[in-house]
Amino acid sequence: RGGSPAPGGGSGRSGWPAGLPLRTGSGVRVRGVSDASGCSMVALFHTGAAKIPPSLLPRVRQALCSHRLRCFLQGCGSTVNRKLASHGFGASMAAMSAFPPQRYHYFLVLDFEATCDKPQIHPQEIIEFPILKLNGRTMEIESTFHMYVQPVVHPQLTPFCTELTGIIQGMVDGQPSLQQVLERVDEWMAKEGLLDPSVKSIFVTCGDWDLKVMLPGQCQYLGLPVGDYFKQWINLKK
Repeated sequence: RGGSPAPGGGSGRSGWPAGLPLRTGSGVRVRGVSDASGCSMVALFHTGAAKIPPSLLPRVRQALCSHRLRCFLQGCGSTVNRKLASHGFGASMAAMSAFPPQRYHYFLVLDFEATCDKPQIHPQEIIEFPILKLNGRTMEIESTFHMYVQPVVHPQLTPFCTELTGIIQGMVDGQPSLQQVLERVDEWMAKEGLLDPSVKSIFVTCGDWDLKVMLPGQCQYLGLPVGDYFKQWINLKK
């Protein structure tokens, strides 16, 4: 997320200590980075993006997106686990079966990344648009939407932005505009049955920044409409 690193370092919201390396299946070494809200992100580490063979980039991008959102989901879920434990259910995902029926059929976990610098640039632009479709009954991930977005006002990513988000220039160059990505989100929502009036779904974010500030602000700047399904969400921080 566009912002400054969390003060004091330490572990991110995912529980993975900032700066501690891990490995993805593609063999690329990455490390955790915390954003201004304390949420965990993943950045390339040691190997450097320039050293990744082009043929591996799609696998690397998919692995990074999946890991980042899974860490986000698992980290924010620790609050739920603590509540489960307090009710004698334990802290495992198996205890989700003890939940009462949920109001929503699906939770759409969303976590934008945006252009940023220090001091902050204006306007910020979304450069990564990822969504996990989580089944409200089984708590299993059923589908993923993921696209990079080409910024137009500040097309060149800053070194600070790459360090914070793990997104390099080559990942956004030639990618669809925000308008095109929003059209594809709508197509994905329709394909997944999420636009069916009988299917109840809601976006889930770590804070209000994504859907209260970032998306409507950029859409207003570009003169784009904001879909009604983006106008309500669950803030896991609350």
